[in-house]
Amino acid sequence: MAGPGDEPAAEAEHCGHVRAAHADRELVIETLKAAFTQGRLDRDEFDLRVSQAFASRTYAELAAVTADIPAGLATAKPRAPARLQGGQQVRWPGTLLGMATVLYAGAWTSVPLYPEGGDNALAGALVFLIGPLYVVILTLCAGQMFALWREKRGFTG
Repeated sequence: MAGPGDEPAAEAEHCGHVRAAHADRELVIETLKAAFTQGRLDRDEFDLRVSQAFASRTYAELAAVTADIPAGLATAKPRAPARLQGGQQVRWPGTLLGMATVLYAGAWTSVPLYPEGGDNALAGALVFLIGPLYVVILTLCAGQMFALWREKRGFTG
């Protein structure tokens, strides 16, 4: 007798010989991703099962890929965003990078505003003093974006 979470298995028995669509494989891969993020699969097992899902042609083959994973994992709530110690949410580094770029570009626009023969020394010093700070911010934000990208894709190491 089938239980409440056994609908996919029952459907696979009934339609086991029917060819699965690409969208069906994508749903199975989403379930595998959810199981991986919850720690139910290690990286090697996840990679193996994803390749099996892509190679699957029928519903029965797809059901075999997720047979030991509880149903409904793909609809599980994602983890809450990372928070700092004070409970404050970690901000995406693109915002900081955007603000730094606007300020640095603003410093560059102040250089030609002085009339010919005027004192451009202050504006030039402002641009060249802010430049190294901007490069540091750019490097840190790019590194943080890369780390977030790797985390989102599930890379470890």
